[in-house]
Amino acid sequence: MPRVIAKADNLNTLNRDFEQAPLTHPVFLNSVPKCGTHLIKNIFRMFTPVEQQYHKAFIQFPNLRESRSAFAIDTPQLSWGHLLFADTSAMILKDVHHIILVRDPYDWVLARARFFLSDNFQANLEHLKGGAVHIEDYLNMMIFGIYNKVPTMQEIFLNNAVAWLGTSAHLVRYEDIITHLKNLDAPAAKDFFRTLLGYGGVALPKDWKKRIEVGADRSQSGTSRENLKIKGEEKIPSELPDMQKKLVDFAAPGLRELLGYT
Repeated sequence: MPRVIAKADNLNTLNRDFEQAPLTHPVFLNSVPKCGTHLIKNIFRMFTPVEQQYHKAFIQFPNLRESRSAFAIDTPQLSWGHLLFADTSAMILKDVHHIILVRDPYDWVLARARFFLSDNFQANLEHLKGGAVHIEDYLNMMIFGIYNKVPTMQEIFLNNAVAWLGTSAHLVRYEDIITHLKNLDAPAAKDFFRTLLGYGGVALPKDWKKRIEVGADRSQSGTSRENLKIKGEEKIPSELPDMQKKLVDFAAPGLRELLGYT
């Protein structure tokens, strides 16, 4: 199993600075890997009593049954993870407020490459770090996968996001969160975060801006770009090259449109 090294945050302590209303319904923040999991999780944590935050496990399909208590109706909790669509998942989440977080596949390729190349991610890909291959080759591996080692982009988005569309799950785009974080004083930001938190049954309190600023602080995210230790990070482009954009469209035709990116 891959090993992720991330620094601890102190959000549980900062949470005490705010008056917290108890959750009345279980909430699950489900994200495609490398789509801003820590960001949305940390924002919601600032609106949820620490005692109702499920810190026992990062929920994925292999540990789903062991984590069923996170979704109990009589003891509502906020939980998070990467949970693919399946019969068991659908049954367990039937009465849970369910949010799906996605990211533009073009930017996702870069984010995945940056994370996999960092010292924070340790798996069976260590031989590819430190400039072992051209960055374009590595980006293609993020799109098409690596035989018997890494799933394809299409498989990841299909199982973690696309298959959940049209259900009771609410789709949220990472880019929309970032856009409104940059202008919290705008009326549109208040409307956006009222809707986002509303998906989880959480009302927007008067001090919502301060809570979001604390939760969205990138220094609190163990896997934000600033907190990744990468050798040769300058080789990773800030924008996906045109050819790799074409390859994304070829590998997963219609995906960006389906998620609202075109």
